[in-house]
Amino acid sequence: MSKEKIYIIENLDCANCAAKMERLIQAMPEVDEASLTFATKQLRVSAEDPDALVPEMERICSSVEGPVHITSKDTAGHGGSASLSRAAKAGFWKQNAPELIPIGIGAVMFVIGLVADLPFYATLIICGVAYLILGWRVLLTALRNIIGGQVFDENFLMSIATIAAFCIGDFAEGAGVMLFYRIGEFFEHVAVEKSRTQIMDAVDMRPETVNLVIGDECGCGCEEHEHEHDECGCEEHEHEHDHHGCGCEDHEHEHEHTDSIRVIPAAKAKPGDILLVRPGDRIPLDGIVVDGESRIDTSPVTGEPVPVKVAAGTEVISGCMNIQGVLRIKVVRPLSESMVTRILNSVETAAAGKPKIDRFITRFARIYTPVVVIMALLTAIIPSVITGEWSFWITTAITFLVISCPCALVISVPLAFFAGIGAASKLGILFKGGISIEALRKVKGIVMDKTGTITKGDFKVQQIYTADGTDSDRLLAIAAACESASNHPIAASITDAAVQKELDAPRALSIEEIAGKGIRAELPDGTVLCGNLSLLDHYGVDTSGIGSADPGTVIYLALNGKYIGSILISDTIKPDAREAIAALRSRGLTAAMLTGDAASSAQAVAAETGIDKVYAQLLPEEKLDSLNSLREEVGPVMFVGDGINDAPVLAGADVGAAMGSGADAAIEAADVVFMNSSVAAIPQSVKIAGSTGSIAMQNVVFALAVKIIVILMGFAGLANIWAAVFADTGVAMLCILNSLRLLWKKF
Repeated sequence: MSKEKIYIIENLDCANCAAKMERLIQAMPEVDEASLTFATKQLRVSAEDPDALVPEMERICSSVEGPVHITSKDTAGHGGSASLSRAAKAGFWKQNAPELIPIGIGAVMFVIGLVADLPFYATLIICGVAYLILGWRVLLTALRNIIGGQVFDENFLMSIATIAAFCIGDFAEGAGVMLFYRIGEFFEHVAVEKSRTQIMDAVDMRPETVNLVIGDECGCGCEEHEHEHDECGCEEHEHEHDHHGCGCEDHEHEHEHTDSIRVIPAAKAKPGDILLVRPGDRIPLDGIVVDGESRIDTSPVTGEPVPVKVAAGTEVISGCMNIQGVLRIKVVRPLSESMVTRILNSVETAAAGKPKIDRFITRFARIYTPVVVIMALLTAIIPSVITGEWSFWITTAITFLVISCPCALVISVPLAFFAGIGAASKLGILFKGGISIEALRKVKGIVMDKTGTITKGDFKVQQIYTADGTDSDRLLAIAAACESASNHPIAASITDAAVQKELDAPRALSIEEIAGKGIRAELPDGTVLCGNLSLLDHYGVDTSGIGSADPGTVIYLALNGKYIGSILISDTIKPDAREAIAALRSRGLTAAMLTGDAASSAQAVAAETGIDKVYAQLLPEEKLDSLNSLREEVGPVMFVGDGINDAPVLAGADVGAAMGSGADAAIEAADVVFMNSSVAAIPQSVKIAGSTGSIAMQNVVFALAVKIIVILMGFAGLANIWAAVFADTGVAMLCILNSLRLLWKKF
């Protein structure tokens, strides 16, 4: 049976090489599926026994960009790719000395060979030694790749270009190209690592350590170790703890309850442990406050800027910042299951979901490089034969070879999408893949559920209307008896209202739920119908003259076939709903609402928030039909919901989004999760998707445009090899920096 495992590929610095590694590993007969994400260095492999394939996968990867090392994410330090951000905090010189030293030596020798007036052979020797110091690894990798059948890669192209320069007597040019290639590669590597670090720092809120409260001590300091509250252990035998002293010094002293704190790795904290969280600290793990009061900033997790008050009994999620008081929290979930890890895993998994443009560019690079190499070969031969200017046209061909490196193209898309995913997570928006971002860019309509999405879902009984001489309290008690078995928010509002009035609801003998209509119950008083008007009509109850002009949900009741009254229940619209929907409409998007509630209630909410289209009184299976109808009218749509019954619609939409406060089934089926359950997150997600796609396209167009311009300038004799190096590594660095703008942009 196939199983998936995640590995970290250390020393992975080339996006084009990562694409080749993925193809080669995917081609292994033992591998069912493989996906390598350059942005996180994560390799996901599905196979019967992935661990048994590690040596062969490592050999394959090293043949493309060696040497690399593959380790399991579970054993790759504190969180696999997330450790990138911590590794990057090591000293710059210590981390990069192996690269900087040969570059520095080679640069000095290159300058000497270029500036000094030396004899021919002296220049050859100095530039040749500089070339070998700078390029021995490039030459060795190119040779190894040729033997392994990997010809068209940047190492081979750079080797051919620089060796050709030496062959035509441009020794300084050959060494200089290798020097600037190495410098460009170094800065590209630094830029990639910097981008990885910034993105991972934005989403990785997991603690390294936690403050474990290990219990009260007797206060006498006798043995300085833990002991139960009923014995101090000072004399190595049990004695009663009398609250007056432990007797270890033959005199009484007050028993002081003092917490002993031990700093332990966060991964070792277990459910039930008590942790101390001081002001300014993050909540390290999901837990429940057992002591203390404070306000916590939830914006790192949900994007919600308003601090939340917490006290004993309040559940808190990891990643939030403790602002005021000292808190003691009891761990309810270990680090591996806490919110901070779930967010990180979501971001890393999302980065592995490659959008169509990413896959296209990867395929395009496989064609682009051979085409430019053939152009270089033809440029070196045909014009030279015609004009006799071999040196000029070979130099032009060398320029083409350097330009043919596809790294700037291949790296331009995944880092842009990864940065977009990271920027969204800072606002409490979790995309489940680059595919979701790409799809969201194309939507023309935003379809929302009403309850829990546009409204808060905190239903309250607003008014009770009675008929046939029924008392209002009796009507409410009967309704509460019918709704006692339901956990729907409307049912809860009725039962809560009955409890607040201290009414004794009769016990239902039987309850039958009728989908989309309501409840039929047998009570001691008789048969009760509790639901919408269609329920009463279905059972032949006279509903003429019944109705309510008030906006909200109306529950109608009939006893033994006779109408006895109704209960008006209304929900509260979220405060940011109107502004958020206006933002959607300003972007030319159609805002629509699907709901099972009554048309009057739905229309009232739509009128207050500015929603364009309303589909009301829908059964769960009718919601998908309405969604498809709107899709035919306006184009691709995103559906936002929060309930279990929304899961089919979420899965059927072009993009499905779930409120973080919603049901697990809805969150699982969604492509996007809004952790703060805010309506404002909807236009924010659309804006992030648009910006991410735009920046990815900017990178692709810029990289291709610069390469084409330099190629044309080369034909005209206006571009030299230095321009070609810029068109390769320089453009790659600019694309990386352009991608990082997403982290700094306000949405």
